[in-house]
Parts: sequence; C-alpha cells; structure tokens
Amino acid sequence: MDADAGSESPPAERGDPGLTPEEDARARAEFAALHGPALRASGVPERYWGRLLHKLEHEVFDAGEMFGIMQVQEVEEESEGEEAREARKKQPNPGGELCYKVIVTSENGLQAADPNSIFLIDHAWTCRVERARQQLQQVPGLLHRMANLMGIEFHGELPSTEAEDLVLEEMWRFNQTYQLAHGTAEEKVPVWYIMDEFGSRIQHSDTPSFATAPFFYMPQQVAYTLLWPLRDLDTGEEVTRDFAYGEADPLIRKCMLLPWVPADLLDFSSSTPEPPDEHYQAILEENKEKLPLAISPVAYPCDHVFKVYTDIQQVLSHLTHPRFTFTQSEADADILYNFSHFKDYRKLSQERPSVLLNQFPCENLLTVKDCLASVARRARGPEGPAWLPRTFNLRTELPQFVSYFQQRERRGQDNHWICKPWNLARSLDTHITRSLHSIIRHRESTPKVVSKYIESPVLFLREDVGPVKFDVRYVVLLRSVKPLRLFVYDVFWLRFSNRPFALDDLDDYEKHFTVMNYDPEVVLKQVHYDEFIPEFEKQYPEFPWRSVQAEIFQAFTELFQVACAKPPPLGLCDYPSSRAVYAIDLMLKWDNRPDGKRMMQPQILEVNFNPDCERACRYHPSFFNDVFSTLYLDEPSHCHVTRLV
Repeated sequence: MDADAGSESPPAERGDPGLTPEEDARARAEFAALHGPALRASGVPERYWGRLLHKLEHEVFDAGEMFGIMQVQEVEEESEGEEAREARKKQPNPGGELCYKVIVTSENGLQAADPNSIFLIDHAWTCRVERARQQLQQVPGLLHRMANLMGIEFHGELPSTEAEDLVLEEMWRFNQTYQLAHGTAEEKVPVWYIMDEFGSRIQHSDTPSFATAPFFYMPQQVAYTLLWPLRDLDTGEEVTRDFAYGEADPLIRKCMLLPWVPADLLDFSSSTPEPPDEHYQAILEENKEKLPLAISPVAYPCDHVFKVYTDIQQVLSHLTHPRFTFTQSEADADILYNFSHFKDYRKLSQERPSVLLNQFPCENLLTVKDCLASVARRARGPEGPAWLPRTFNLRTELPQFVSYFQQRERRGQDNHWICKPWNLARSLDTHITRSLHSIIRHRESTPKVVSKYIESPVLFLREDVGPVKFDVRYVVLLRSVKPLRLFVYDVFWLRFSNRPFALDDLDDYEKHFTVMNYDPEVVLKQVHYDEFIPEFEKQYPEFPWRSVQAEIFQAFTELFQVACAKPPPLGLCDYPSSRAVYAIDLMLKWDNRPDGKRMMQPQILEVNFNPDCERACRYHPSFFNDVFSTLYLDEPSHCHVTRLV
C-alpha cells in the first residue's frame, strides 16, 4: 500500500507549531503507542502519522482544499440495452440519472509522499442495525439528510414509513463497519456508519487511487474515516477506492460488489458439500485446542464420593447429592465442571487422566453455527437434513448463497433469511432480511452464517396477544462418544414472542424473536411444559405432543450420530473422561409429507455449551442431581431423563 511517489525527496513533515520539538516528539510517541497497531493493521503509511495527529487534535477537515465533488449527467446511449439501463439505475448513487465523482481540484495535484496527504472524513450517521429505524424516526433531520445523500426521491411528508424503508434498504450501498475490540458482548456488536456527503461520493474502482479505513480516536472517543493516496494524482483525476478491498478472488469480488455492480450467478452451483478435512484441522488450530492422548476409562469404586471443582454458581447452589462434595482446589478434584472451555486436553490426559470433565474435545463442531451446519450435511447430503434450516457460511460459501438466493427469487419463492454470528448467543447481531445487499455487506463485519428464515412456523395462540412464534429448549446429556450414549432431560423449556407473527416489520424484535429474558423492560411470558402440552394439543388436536417429540428426538439422535461418526478434529473426540450438557434450541415449521399431508418439522436452531440453567434449578431443584447422577455415576434410572441412544 505504501506507494512510491517518484524521485523527488519528500517534503519535511510539519509538526504541531504550538509545541516545542520535545513536546511534539513525546506527543507523537504517545500517539504511535496508542494507535500504531490499528494504523498498521489498516495499512496507513507511517509518514502520515504526524500530520494525522495534528488534524485529529485540532479537528482539521481540509479535504475541501484538495478535492471537489462533480455532478455527472449520465447520458443514455441509444445503443444501450435494457440490461445496461437497469445496471446504471443501480450505480452507487441511485435515484435519478445523476452520478457524483470526487476529483482532485488542487492546482498542483496531490503527492503521495507529502506527509499532509491524509484526510479526515466525518461520519454522517453511526448506528447498530437494530436501532436504525428508531434513529431515523427520532433524530431530527436524519431521515431527510440520508434520503438526500442516497439520492432517494421521496414524495409527501417526512418522516414516513415508506421513506424509512427506502433508506434502510439503500443504506447497504453506503454503509461501512467497524467493531470495538473491548467491552461487553453488547458493546462488541458491529457498528455501521455512513460517511458524510464527501466520503459517500467516492466511487468504486478495481484499480483505486486512494485507500480508506475507519479509525477510532481514543482521546475524543470519535470515529472517522481516513483517506490517503496510493499514488500521485494530477488535477482533475478521480478519487476512487476499492469497495471489495483486500479480496483477490474474482468470484468473491463479483459477489461482494453486487450491491453496486449487478451480476447473475444463476448458473453457479448452489450445492454446499461438506468442507474438506483441512477445514476442520484449521479450526482446531485456530481454537488452540490440543487433543488428548488415548487413555483407558477410569473405574471409581461404587461408593466413591467425588470431589467437584466448579466455578458455576448454579451447580454450587443446587448439587446436593451425597456422592458429590465441593473442593476449592482444582488439584484435588475428581471432576472439573468449568464454565469456560478447556484447551489443553493433551496435558490433562498425560498428567491427570482420571479427572472427569464437563466437555468434549472438538465440541465446537456442535456449538458453533457454521460447524453445526457443515457437520449436519453428513446426515442428508449437500442440501443438509430436513431438521436444519438451509444454511450457508458467508465466509466460505458466499457464491453458493448468492446463486441460491437468485434461483429462489427467479422461481418466486420466499426469500426471507436470518443472518447470525457464528458464535454469539442471545440473538445479538442477528438480523432478518429479504435484502441480498444487506446479507452480502454483513459478511464484512463479524463471521456470520445465513440461514433460511422459517416463513411458516407453527404458532402458539397466546390469549393475551394472539398467534405467536415460540421455540423449545431441550437439555441433552452426552455420556460418551464411543459408544454413543445420549440422554435428554424430561423437562423442556419454552420461549414466546410478544407480538402476533407475520412476515413483515422484520426489525420488530418482539414479533420475530423469542429471547426476552435479558431486557428488564420487555414482558417475559412463562408457560411450563406440563401446562403447554395440553394447550398445544387443544390448539392442534391432530398432532399429539408425543409424536411431535418423537420427531424432535429423532433429529437429536441423527445430529449426534453424524457429529460423533468421524475421528477428531472431524468429529467429537472420544475422550473417556469427558461428559457434557448441551441445550438444543428448536422451532417447529409446517411442511408436507410425501403423501401431501401436513406435518410439523423440527428445526434445530443452535446447540449451546454450558447453558444457563437458572429456570431448570428454580422449578426442578433436583436438576443437577439428575445431571451428575446420569453423567458421573451412570445411574440414570431414578432420574428425570430419557435415553436416546
């Protein structure tokens, strides 16, 4: 990225005139220590850092001295075909025939070697996606400014729902993103921003003249975009950037540029076979997980009292079985029941093979969403099993997804999708959309999967609200991989939406999501399983819960069979000292059997490691006694569990 600027010696870097040389040097050193890693990661050449510090401290926005925005009237060629005319309508500045370009207006052009050739671009709008509509409604002038910036022609009064919808669709051609590295899970959710009118007018080029990068200036807690040249430019030359910067693969670039450059991928196969073995090996290395050595199963005397070391308060409060006692010494423990993931199973297998655990090596194949989808394909081939929504990994399967989306669009099929991070819980950074552009752009934030949104869920009639979505959580207990021994807890838990379901208002959280227990201001509807079953059977008399549950258990069985069928890192590791508790969240959707009869098809949504068992403990105080008896004493017969395998 560090462009060669010719043979002339570069101008002397101008420090801050208000400081002594010593103070200036100290300020620069502090700036480099604080921001150097981020600047290097973004490829900002060090020759610009001194002037950048000055511009940040004094809020110098001097791009107007070097650049101008030019309006270009797009002339419709007579020979131009319909496709080309449609393509032009979808240029980066939609709405009318006007196109904007940013050009160098400085008489002397612009030299890449000049330390002053770095510029701050302000951000016109910064938001997290789930708050976008609310901000458009509440921030004075924002909707009007965004509509103007995006070239959206609107009629009638603002704000209007129609104008909001247009801006929320169009913003994916203008959005950029960054993520805070520190803070709570909520604070780490990606932030999306739109550059001001100057930054948003910079067009795409495969051979860009400039680079841009988001930059968070810590002393003022303000985010800007930095703009700097990749080569010398003459007066009148255009300022461009690469909208797919950093991606070399032509097919992926084609997909990434779809929001601005229409492309047809209908002929590309949407088939997603299971990834090669190297994919799983890379995940193992990325997780820094060391597989255990082979050990023999440990046999404890039948009256042995197990010492349990745990950092999970629910276990400490509710495990009362006489065969278990707690120790505060990890070194003395027979059972390590930890909240966080073990990494070094090798060391544990060498030094303490008799210590029992509450997790399996390579269990991320179940608990991380992209791995769950790829492992599940072992059950029914590249399209995946009927019990898992069709899912694509946006990092590795983007062209396949685009092709599948366009095929469904051409056939007139429902195209609602849900975009989820690989590894976040509680519906954080999870978005429902019909917009292909939105999904493609979400790929630029955190690693995500996109799954077919269940457009025909089985609903539950809430007397206080109407027919709502619901999901079901089962707790499964994995005793061993070889042989596969799997149990399910006899009680299940339910979560409900708070508003009647319909395929609209996709950003209405309480209509489309069921996780309500993390927001104190939101109503949390509680229905116990033993109240739910008779009410469900009253609403759906043709579908006794016993037969619905049999289908659910069959799905669980198939999932664990395929997840344990291959050796690690392609499958869960057969480590004799491992046991585990997982929560499986699922919904039911309407489908048709081969004979045309309607059926309720279970849809597994996710598998959670070390789930929150607060409700289980509150309503079923023997929960952890049952879990520990089943997993560590091999005494499931008097527990509230059913053996699946």
